[in-house]
Amino acid sequence: MHLLSQMAKPEVPIIKKSDLVVDVIAVGAFFLVFAFVLLPPHVPSENPLWIKMWSIGSAACMSGVFWIALNMFRVVFRYQKELNARRR
Repeated sequence: MHLLSQMAKPEVPIIKKSDLVVDVIAVGAFFLVFAFVLLPPHVPSENPLWIKMWSIGSAACMSGVFWIALNMFRVVFRYQKELNARRR
């Protein structure tokens, strides 16, 4: 008997398909704004190729952190909402 089979299954799915669509749109917008608007002036180079490469690479890392933070916020928000509903 596996330990995972003994765990309770959640009644409500943690991730919905609509959540994935919202995440893709939000993270995509975040990436585009950071890669092409906010980060290029901060790259210490005169070469446009290096400016684009470093700003895109930095925006990719920052977008990954944003995606994780967005999902952590969603999980905590749903937990708090469920906890408040149980108290009533």
